[in-house]
Amino acid sequence: MSKKVLIIEDDANIAELLRLYLEKDGFTISIAPDGGAGVSMAQSFEPDLILLDIMLPVMDGWAVCREIRKTSKVPVIMLTARGETNDKISGLEMGADDYITKPFEIKELMARVHAVLRRYEPEETKSKKLNFDKLVINMESYELIVDGKKVDTPPKELELLFHLASSPNRVYTRNQLLDEVWGFDYFGDSRTVDVHIKRLREKLENVSDRWALTTVWGVGYKFELKE
Repeated sequence: MSKKVLIIEDDANIAELLRLYLEKDGFTISIAPDGGAGVSMAQSFEPDLILLDIMLPVMDGWAVCREIRKTSKVPVIMLTARGETNDKISGLEMGADDYITKPFEIKELMARVHAVLRRYEPEETKSKKLNFDKLVINMESYELIVDGKKVDTPPKELELLFHLASSPNRVYTRNQLLDEVWGFDYFGDSRTVDVHIKRLREKLENVSDRWALTTVWGVGYKFELKE
């Protein structure tokens, strides 16, 4: 069953752009053009995530977030042209889960949507074992099985591969991978990701023609499933 996203945005062009990309990614979308309608639709539509603009008619984003938080813990990503640190802090203190300023790159926004939804996914629904053609990634036993044989793999390499393979065909930037696999407190640089990808490729090279660790030049990496 597809996840539902409520877009509360009064700029019709931005709302339709978000709808286009989110629906393409498999989400079910509903749009509210003002804050009052957004509060009502948050109750009736029961979204899995809300994209909330701050500068809205009827009721601004701060007030909308406050109202929603009275009855719901649905994750909220705030969208705004404001970039000041105090605005970001206010949004997060009010219960928002993330904050992105306009103009934004759609790839970054999509990455944040997926990251926030992953944080809210119940632990029992998260698979710890992934199976592909001639490849098993088992995070319960921290084992990598390639063409039926166990391959010794350092934990961080395995975590990186699992993270990529958990969202096949999704492109991650190096910085996203550093944040999501190594953690926000990691102070290394993006070359760390390149080194780990290189080592993984040495283990996985020519194993199957149905999947591959792929470089998306100028962007990052993805675990590509081929038709």
